[in-house]
Amino acid sequence: MKSFEHWEYEEIQLTFGLSRVKNSPHLNEWLATPAQIIPAEEQQLAELRNLLFDYAEAWNEDELKFFFISPLVNLVNFRNETYHPFTQRKLTAKLGQIKVGGVVDFLVATGIQHPRQPFFCLHEYKQERKRENDPLGQLLIAMLVAQAKNEQPRPIYGSYINGRFWFFVLLHERNYAVSNAYNASKTDELGQIFAILRQVKNYIQVS
Repeated sequence: MKSFEHWEYEEIQLTFGLSRVKNSPHLNEWLATPAQIIPAEEQQLAELRNLLFDYAEAWNEDELKFFFISPLVNLVNFRNETYHPFTQRKLTAKLGQIKVGGVVDFLVATGIQHPRQPFFCLHEYKQERKRENDPLGQLLIAMLVAQAKNEQPRPIYGSYINGRFWFFVLLHERNYAVSNAYNASKTDELGQIFAILRQVKNYIQVS
C-alpha cells in the first residue's frame, strides 16, 4: 500500500488519468458563495484574524491547528444528525490495481464512530515557512480515496493550508480544479474562507 505522503500531483494525474482544469463550474459556484456573516461571527473571525496576523510566521503546525484552524472549523460547526467532523482518521481504498491509504487531518463524512461517506477533506496544513512535500498531491490522493468510498458520483471538496494561505480543491469525476490562495489574515478573505467552508454543509444536505 502506498501512503498519502508519498504521492505528488503529477504522479496522480499520470497514474489515475486525472486532468487539472482551469475553469470548473463546480469550483466557481463554490467559491462564489456569498459571505453572509452575523455580528457575533464577525467578532470571532476578527479575533482569529488578528491572532493569525501576529503569529502566522511563528506558529508551528500544531499551534496553527490548535489556535486558528480548530476554532475556525468549530465556528462553521460541521455537525448534525447526518454528518460529523472527524480528525486523524485512516482512509484506504483500492484505486484500480493500487491500494492507497493514510491518515486524513480533518474530514466531514457520514457516520458517528467511523467516517463512512466522506464529502470534504481538509488535509495538509503547514506552518508558513515549511514546505517539505507536495500538499496538493497529498490532499488530492485523499480526495480520490474519499471519492471511491461514495455511493453516488458527487463532487468531493477539499482544502490545504500553508500558514495564512488557504487553497480550495474540487474533484469531480476525473477532473480537478484548484483555487487561487485566500489570505486568512485579511478580513474580507477570511470572511470568504468561512463562507466557502460553511457552504459545504449545504452541499451535503442536498446531496
